[in-house]
Amino acid sequence: MSRLRRIVARAGSDAEELLERLRRRRNPGPVQICAYRGMGTPAGLNLSGRVLEDRGIQPAVDDQTRLRNLRDNWRRFGTRELTGVLVRAAFKGQITQARTDAEGYFQLRIAPIPSLDPTLWQTVALELPDLGVQTTGEVLVPPPAARYAVISDIDDTILLSHATDTLKLLRLTLLQNARTRVPYAGVAALYQAFAAGVSGVEHNPIFYVSSSPWNLYDFLIEFMAFHGLPAGPLFLTDYGLDREQLIKPQHTEHKLAQIEWIASTYPHLELVLIGDSGQHDPEIYLTVARTYPGRVVAIYIRHVSDRRRADEVAALATQAAALGTPLLLTTTSATVVADALRRGLIAAASDRGQR
Repeated sequence: MSRLRRIVARAGSDAEELLERLRRRRNPGPVQICAYRGMGTPAGLNLSGRVLEDRGIQPAVDDQTRLRNLRDNWRRFGTRELTGVLVRAAFKGQITQARTDAEGYFQLRIAPIPSLDPTLWQTVALELPDLGVQTTGEVLVPPPAARYAVISDIDDTILLSHATDTLKLLRLTLLQNARTRVPYAGVAALYQAFAAGVSGVEHNPIFYVSSSPWNLYDFLIEFMAFHGLPAGPLFLTDYGLDREQLIKPQHTEHKLAQIEWIASTYPHLELVLIGDSGQHDPEIYLTVARTYPGRVVAIYIRHVSDRRRADEVAALATQAAALGTPLLLTTTSATVVADALRRGLIAAASDRGQR
């Protein structure tokens, strides 16, 4: 970014922070800590989140009206961020803290780690000491039994979204909720099988990397829980401005950066990459296979496009095969199950309790 653009971005950020502080002093409302699921290792825990005014969005119910869906989703995008707020994290006597940025985000790393609980998820206490707000955050630490990490897209991979059709995407996003949005058939059982692995107790971590905005985080967490998808950290994007850039990273840049972070954090884990043909997942995953030779054991792409795109993906599959990485284009989860079973990535349904 040029020096002028940095100056403009910083000036706008400083002005926004000042106005936000003045507004909170005049009309302070209820505040919430949105703690995003983090990832870590025995060497350190990484946790991020956002501090916002609580807009009163409640979990969806079975008979929820479209009007309430529209109201809740509108509030998700109409966030009121709190800037410069002190966030403190505590884990087994280890304390660390940070302040929220111009968009209300915070990043925390807890290290060194005194010890880990014998569970997949580590619980971190969070508080805003100046505002008297408390909550907890979760950090995933894969166990030694894990063999591989699954990195999955969300829109049109596990969640029917019509991401390439703006009108359909907006209609679904604004008028539906976590209970009425539709997952692809068999995707929950497939991901549960990946998490369990061949032994049934591998606890292979699943990371969801998407270009969806952080505003939809609570919706996505609720959607996954309601439809039986394994819990995992989410890596989404911010659609606003910040001090360092006027334009947020593009789809490809964002995904490559997050996958690189996951791959470098867990260098001992092989990678299973799952996406769709609607955007650039096949190209992104091929780049990952080139960057980490021998580590990408399978690429699965859900076909949601036309024949021309299918031909393009077929050409990419040939390139992936030359690297020793299989790339499968499919329209069903059942095809992925069969391929993953053949490659020894998952157990047969009879061996995993018909999950």
